[in-house]
Amino acid sequence: MRLDLPIALLACLLLAQAASVAKDEKARYDNHAVYKIKYHNPLQRQILLQLTKRRQEFSLWNESPSELHLMVSPNVIPEFEKYLSRANVTAEIFVANVQALIDTETVENTRAAESFGWTRYNTLAEIEAWLDEILAKYSDVTEEFIVGTSYEGRTIRGIKISYKTGNPGVFIESNIHAREWITSATATWFINELLSSEDELVRQLAESHDWYIVPVLNVDGFVYTHEKDRLWRKTRQPVSTSSCIGTDPNRNYDVHWMENGGASKDPCAEDYGGPNPLSEPEIKAMSEYIKSVKDKVNVLLAFHSYSQLLLSPYGHTDEEFPDNYDDLLQVAKAYADAVEALPYGSVFRYGSAASVLYTASGATNDYAYQQGIKIAYTVEMRDRGTFGFVLPPAFIIPNAEETLIGIIALLAECKKLGYLALK
Repeated sequence: MRLDLPIALLACLLLAQAASVAKDEKARYDNHAVYKIKYHNPLQRQILLQLTKRRQEFSLWNESPSELHLMVSPNVIPEFEKYLSRANVTAEIFVANVQALIDTETVENTRAAESFGWTRYNTLAEIEAWLDEILAKYSDVTEEFIVGTSYEGRTIRGIKISYKTGNPGVFIESNIHAREWITSATATWFINELLSSEDELVRQLAESHDWYIVPVLNVDGFVYTHEKDRLWRKTRQPVSTSSCIGTDPNRNYDVHWMENGGASKDPCAEDYGGPNPLSEPEIKAMSEYIKSVKDKVNVLLAFHSYSQLLLSPYGHTDEEFPDNYDDLLQVAKAYADAVEALPYGSVFRYGSAASVLYTASGATNDYAYQQGIKIAYTVEMRDRGTFGFVLPPAFIIPNAEETLIGIIALLAECKKLGYLALK
């Protein structure tokens, strides 16, 4: 049986017309389905990824060395399934109707909208108002820091929590990808725990480290996901050479930028690396801020979703590893073991980004490592595809709780290995 895609069928898929959406309307994903696809060879993978260039018809949700999660528009599903059948490609539908998930999420968010909390997903304005309250209430141990300003003129805000001088530093970056709402929800819950929990382990965690936390880095994209397109990933800066908008901010750091195909050169692609490194004001500002505090920070965690992974450097190659890679594996194992031991039983895999996931250059964790922060991970949170980017609000607190337990174990292992000594 042929494993390539017949030319006529490929043309049919690529030329299919998606329903147009007026600029003043919210994007909808009625009857868009997410397929879990196990490919058998590099050619199949290449063809499937080629389809994602047509963003209106196909969108890559996730990728691993053996499978893809691909969202497919209903108007091309029949021909797409013909290809899967002809090529003997194993596939199953994870999500039958993406819009139904979004609608349910919207209803739940509206129902719980009376006050700030973690039974719903909060908007940027709500997060910032809450942050103001936190800074005022805990003014003796908190202070605001400003990362910079976004393309659309929004302030990128962070909070530092410090109970005493001389603590090792932990930096948390969240919501660099706009649609990954679980990350900022978890980051704000985590801030609240550090400041208000009476649990002995949490108090020790909070008071023994200096915390630098950016709840929402990609502020423009995050607002856009709430107002226009729930599944938007990139920044919102126009690209001078294209009608497509935005750059993948987690491919835009000046570290092995575009190396080994670790980002796309296509401005319409979800993983477009930008016209040049640091082209996005958000990433230029963040890189400068990390550089300004690198001598105070021992650990950096970049919150992402989804797939339940801890990804350490490097992302640009699976043939080269950091000098302390064994330690990075040991620390990640401590996180994974602690999380799996909880009643939720969530399983996390770990290793270098390029070896466990795929080649991805220009990411935060690689930049942090380059700057001398030797414990740096991308933390891919829940789930493994059942809900993907539209994780129901009911999972916010369980996800946050296991993140907290994982971080406690991670930092304990870092301390054992000597990584929390003052620089």
